[in-house]
Amino acid sequence: MSVSATTYAALGAAIACEVAGPALLQKSEQFTKVASTLGMAACYGAAFFLMSVALKAMPLGVVYAIWSGVGIVLTAVVGVLVSKQSLDGPAMVGMAMIVGGVVVMQAFSATTGH
Repeated sequence: MSVSATTYAALGAAIACEVAGPALLQKSEQFTKVASTLGMAACYGAAFFLMSVALKAMPLGVVYAIWSGVGIVLTAVVGVLVSKQSLDGPAMVGMAMIVGGVVVMQAFSATTGH
């Protein structure tokens, strides 16, 4: 099954929404800030819809691995840059391993459909 640029764009947009969701969740202050709460809900809804678009052309395991793996790393980056949180060495090594796993899967696995 051939995977189009549209599929990867949908997956990329799903990841972006999945990263924005937790950032807005933190800003919602336990759902007391209406705008942030609604934004978070919209981001998660959009993330799942866009992920369903990617699932039309890619296997569930591959889509979810990319979505969650890249989402974890980018969410941590947002935490560092926006919320001034810190990451220690083991956290960075673990995230590098996640990125490495996604790269290996995309570069070498026949199940990705490239």
